[in-house]
Amino acid sequence: EEEEEEEYYGRDEDDEAFDSTDDEELLDHELASPANNVLEMDMPARRSGHVAVACGNYMYVWGGYKNTESTGFIDCYLPRNEIWIFNMETRRWKKRLTVGDVPPSMSGSCAVCVDGVFYLFGGHHARGNTNKFYRLPLSSETLHWEKMRDLKGLAPTCKDKLGCWVNKNRLVYFGGYGYVANGGHLGTFEYDETSFLANGADRGWNNHIHILDLETLTWSQPVTTGNPPSPRAAHTCATIGNRGYVFGGRYRESRLNDLYFINMDTWEWSEMSVPQQGPVGRSWHSFIPVSPDHLFLFGGFTTEKQTLSDAWLYCVSKNEWKPFKHSNTESPRLWHTACASEEGEVFVFGGCANNLLSQQRAAHKNEILVFTVQPKTLVRSCMETVLQFKDLLAGAWECLPKHLLCNLTQRLGSNNTLGS
Repeated sequence: EEEEEEEYYGRDEDDEAFDSTDDEELLDHELASPANNVLEMDMPARRSGHVAVACGNYMYVWGGYKNTESTGFIDCYLPRNEIWIFNMETRRWKKRLTVGDVPPSMSGSCAVCVDGVFYLFGGHHARGNTNKFYRLPLSSETLHWEKMRDLKGLAPTCKDKLGCWVNKNRLVYFGGYGYVANGGHLGTFEYDETSFLANGADRGWNNHIHILDLETLTWSQPVTTGNPPSPRAAHTCATIGNRGYVFGGRYRESRLNDLYFINMDTWEWSEMSVPQQGPVGRSWHSFIPVSPDHLFLFGGFTTEKQTLSDAWLYCVSKNEWKPFKHSNTESPRLWHTACASEEGEVFVFGGCANNLLSQQRAAHKNEILVFTVQPKTLVRSCMETVLQFKDLLAGAWECLPKHLLCNLTQRLGSNNTLGS
């Protein structure tokens, strides 16, 4: 499983032990928030294993880990009280500090945004895996975390590297890697024989589905039909209509290239054939909807431990994979994030550019890679032309509507973006 990179954190303990521990005990595993570092204030630190969600034209980034500046190959989690916000229109970053029930610093968590609320579940922190659930309203003047303590029903096991679909005000979690499942979980748990030696705890992969109803705050598990995917972790989940798609991931020594979807009205699984000339098996990739009929796949990590930079478009109605040509082929990524803007662009942030599981120093990144997967709007094309000929047209800028003038001014100072 994709866990070897965190074995230095030592023995894993039952997650309940973490809740009775003072947060200060975790600080040895976390980087301090760099208040006086100018570069850090301009853009987020390099990282992998973080989460990112899109809300309007903003991308919100939390968590993950990076190399320390000391010698050796030691990694540290990023500060847990930081949220980095990327404006996908002006291409600028802004850092916000959060308060409240701030989650522990983690990697491999699962995050989604529903109605302007950032929901965070699971992950791997300094004491092992967790199944705790947090919410963060994004529209408030103060970003205040709330730990959801009164959830009813059977919660998922403590795990990380899982996926999530959003359907009818429900969060539907699938798969992951974590502690042994006890107590009546529906689905399959496959024990990883190497997990105790690496982490001091019995872990494995699963293909469990757990639903959290955001109105009743109740966990449940559906009874599914059809042939389900094998247990897996570091896969990706994407929602189109009432279908929840899952692609790839790692199961034992294989990184998969199978594609399934589940009908979230009937809870029936279907497997879609992936052609031989389609994408190779991978984990730690991104796979997100970019239209009501298309999913965009980028990067990942192969069974042969190669970090990928290929991109694909999957057409739902035709069940067809097509390679997507782009200019980021020299920027392989694994364990990155990807968010789609309202203008049909995909923004990939962070991740690792080399073999994260090797003995060499991990090449964590903080660049933004941009993929234009839909035709640009007329307004967008005009804005880019005005910027291209800014010296010639600068005298006429004052004639523009105020919001367009503000947008152009902000774009002039944009940073850290590689175009496609």
